[in-house]
Amino acid sequence: MSEPDMNEVIGRDDLLLVTLDTLRFDVAAELAAAGRLPTLAPHLPGGEWEKRHAPGSFTYASHQAMFAGFLPTPAAPGPHPRLFAARFEGSETTAGRTFVFDTPDLVSALAAEGYRTVCIGGVGFFNKRGAMGSTLPGLFQESHWEPEFSVAAPHSFEAQVRCAEQVVAALPPERKLFLFVNVSALHQPNWFHRPGATKEAGDTRETHAAALEYVDRQIGRLFAAASSRRRCFAIVCSDHGTAYGEDGFTGHRLGHESVWTVPYAHFFLEASA
Repeated sequence: MSEPDMNEVIGRDDLLLVTLDTLRFDVAAELAAAGRLPTLAPHLPGGEWEKRHAPGSFTYASHQAMFAGFLPTPAAPGPHPRLFAARFEGSETTAGRTFVFDTPDLVSALAAEGYRTVCIGGVGFFNKRGAMGSTLPGLFQESHWEPEFSVAAPHSFEAQVRCAEQVVAALPPERKLFLFVNVSALHQPNWFHRPGATKEAGDTRETHAAALEYVDRQIGRLFAAASSRRRCFAIVCSDHGTAYGEDGFTGHRLGHESVWTVPYAHFFLEASA
């Protein structure tokens, strides 16, 4: 995957970070290969997801790492230069194309560069209903969460996209934007995304796949909003995967291949204005 010079991107383009919370690499790769991601696949280099290793095994840990500049790491021997990195001595993954910042996190670094930083939350770690659920959204200048964005809402991503469209429409055209969206639709429960599935039967690898197809049907609107004012650099990835009974494991926050291996892509969305 080609690496842009982020020192040129920052200050010139808008930025979009989408975490497809809990999305497994194998499911994402299978759907792309089968032509079941007609919106996402054309943006993936070569039509394929890049296989990477998650920086954490559950949402809170992974996002803390990503907001510090540690995006999922390519699943091959490194070191691998990073797009963003905090300045510290001895870093082996900071290169000439890396945007290096001196603030505690990437979000505040982009704010210092003049970006409006906006979080549209999804899973419970973004719900602002308590101290822990306020930590990650609290990094941003503006944050949004509603029950209709949550894991329990069958139309969660549509609601999140509507919020994103409103955020973009309200922003002065000259103001740069860093928009972060945590997509909750893949996370359990996801049984309601597959026709014929039942709550009693529960979530499966197949309903997980159906949730990704649901996201694919809506994400074009998010891309259009993000690139409506100027070119946008987009990162779309999973924060971690999840197990559906493999080797006796279910869920995440555990050390299984289905959890640690995630899909990743970055690409430019050309301005549609």
